[in-house]
Amino acid sequence: MDLADILTKAQIVPEMRAINRWEAIDELIDNLVSTGKIKAGDRDAVTAAVKKRETSMSTGIGFGIGIPHASTDLIFEVVGSLGRSNKGVNFDALDNQPVKLVMLFLVPQGQFQKHLHTLANIAKLLHKPEFRLSLEKAPDGEAMLSVIREFGKK
Repeated sequence: MDLADILTKAQIVPEMRAINRWEAIDELIDNLVSTGKIKAGDRDAVTAAVKKRETSMSTGIGFGIGIPHASTDLIFEVVGSLGRSNKGVNFDALDNQPVKLVMLFLVPQGQFQKHLHTLANIAKLLHKPEFRLSLEKAPDGEAMLSVIREFGKK
């Protein structure tokens, strides 16, 4: 499961308002509700699942990247939302640096292999400095999606 497979332009937030990881998670889950990827009535349960996972260990993996994620039985396919913060978000990252790119994704409950595969693909792509820089410089969500598609082919 590649990043381009789970994102549309509407699922990209080019300028997040969040200043910490909890607000970033809320903002990206709101995006998934507004784009119809999760039901409004499931918002609180999905948020609780992601925040429970995040409480066990921050998904701020360094290099300005956060990858909050969770499994839930409230979805039937992998869904995600990408947010960018030019100011940086306090994510309690491993390197104590602010996070500029937050990729939240959800995997259906019980699909452990798909969960690991998706996480590995996203982390591998986001670890490429030229990819991160291209995302940070992209003027809007459409350009960010083009960057994701371009680098996903490499």
